[in-house]
Amino acid sequence: MSEIPSPGSRSGVADEKLIRVSLHFFHVPFVMDTTCRGLSNLSLNHPLAPVESANCGSSSSNDDEDVDGFGDLRSLPVDVCERRPTCLRCCRPQKVCLCPFLPVHPLEVSTCLYIVQHPAEESRALRTVPLLAACLPPGKCKVLVGRRFNEERNPELAAVCRDSRTLILYPGPDAQNLEELVQKQDRDQEDQDRTGEQFVRVGPNVIIIDGTWSQAKDMFLRNTLLHQPKQVQLSRSEQTSQYVIRSQPSNICLSTLECAALTLSILERNEAIQEVLLKPLQALCSFQLQHGALVHHSKEHLIRHGIYDKQMPTNKRKIKRMENLITNQHICPR
Repeated sequence: MSEIPSPGSRSGVADEKLIRVSLHFFHVPFVMDTTCRGLSNLSLNHPLAPVESANCGSSSSNDDEDVDGFGDLRSLPVDVCERRPTCLRCCRPQKVCLCPFLPVHPLEVSTCLYIVQHPAEESRALRTVPLLAACLPPGKCKVLVGRRFNEERNPELAAVCRDSRTLILYPGPDAQNLEELVQKQDRDQEDQDRTGEQFVRVGPNVIIIDGTWSQAKDMFLRNTLLHQPKQVQLSRSEQTSQYVIRSQPSNICLSTLECAALTLSILERNEAIQEVLLKPLQALCSFQLQHGALVHHSKEHLIRHGIYDKQMPTNKRKIKRMENLITNQHICPR
């Protein structure tokens, strides 16, 4: 091994810089050993002299803790946050359980709901689908989570989509009004009673997309499986959403639970179903508003009253959609 030059020489200065860099950045054992052997030849007056070669190997771990500044933090106890106990029926924390507002017994319905849910909805704290499922019998509200669906991965959904009795609730120019469809079924039923012909009632299965309007649009357009059932939409009446703790594009846009409640009341020919299903939603919104939540007005409401605080679009297509919100014409996520 060659002799290490003295600190006073030009090469000694270079070695000194190398030693400092090695000590400050690397803290690797073989680097520390080499450095320590070099330090043994330095004079006691050198700035690096206080470092003792005999202690370099044993204090490397201590130096690591001191240099990175986390030595004291590592010794602090770690508090593990426990998740609040959750009600098994309404999936809400037990302290804010909504079971008193749910029906004592699940509603007896003949229609089966298939909720095609966007994955982002699973992480939302204020979801309406668990409340919907808690009001219906087991097997009458099935939730399928995902963005893309096909026959290989989702054979049950594929079979439902191929069924001629299945409806998908999604607004659009090709969608038929659900109330008008049911009225037609009732007329056909009356004709059957008079003629004795066999009649099959449409709509034992209903598919509803759960997500924001943009997410629902993406899921509907990208999943050809969802194009097979008959497409229906709810009547664009003056009914407004009671889900006031979450924003909607327009006043007539409803939450997933509200859509399901209105759909079931129409298909089951029982208006009381809608009232029962909306009770837990009303209780949820009331509780949130009492504890600091704010009322979220729809985009349509904000634009109408001149309090829309975001930048207005410059794209002609988006401007047209804004105008449609104000005039309440052709409101559709597509």
